[in-house]
Amino acid sequence: MTQTALITGASSGIGAAFARALARRGDHLILVARSKDKLEALAASLRAEQGATVSVIPADLGLPECGRRLAAEVAGQGLSVDLLINNAGFGAAGAFATQDPVRDAEMIQLNVAAVVDLAHAFLPGMLERGHGGIVNVASVAGFQPMPQMAIYAATKAFVLSFSEALWVETRGRGVQVTALCPGPVDTPFFEATGSPQLRKAVPKGLMMAAETVAAQALAALAAGRPVVVPGGANKLLSAVPRLLPRRWVALASGLVMNR
Repeated sequence: MTQTALITGASSGIGAAFARALARRGDHLILVARSKDKLEALAASLRAEQGATVSVIPADLGLPECGRRLAAEVAGQGLSVDLLINNAGFGAAGAFATQDPVRDAEMIQLNVAAVVDLAHAFLPGMLERGHGGIVNVASVAGFQPMPQMAIYAATKAFVLSFSEALWVETRGRGVQVTALCPGPVDTPFFEATGSPQLRKAVPKGLMMAAETVAAQALAALAAGRPVVVPGGANKLLSAVPRLLPRRWVALASGLVMNR
């Protein structure tokens, strides 16, 4: 059965990898991001290479009530969303006291409020129809506090907890919710943090391809798993913090981030 999948942050990185994977299986795609030109270029590529049916909706999900506006746009095209990929988000690196408060507020709006808003916009329809799925992109950073990226890690902890709660609430109702918690992924994320050296700090062999991450997320969603952490090393990194006192974890994370 052909599904309609809405992907946020679809213009590059993990979002674009989701778009390519879903196009291969024949889903109708709705690509959402701020950059219309990048979305149109990706859409043209997917149509030419895979014969995909693709809609493009340029939108700033950092604005309040983004879910309501996006749902109205989707409905206006005569579509309903069967699969929501909540991928849009960004991080910023540096000590909290030195960060721009406006930028931090924008991060919370996009990484947290937009995820909730979009779930409000599309989950009720999925439940009413008795089928659907949501992938919320969190991070291994959500499993522990992260000095030097304090707000980013906290937003991803929210996404992880929120997704696990929705997984329980939707069980047995035809809708599956999965939190994707990747470690380092080879995307423009690092450069967007404002700390170019962050990419260089990633241990060799830990960086994963966006295509691999997206594929594992879709497999986990199909299997009904509430959380997926791609990569063996990342699975270990996500498990250890749950076994140790929180202050030890925070101190260890601080040592790593301050290297």
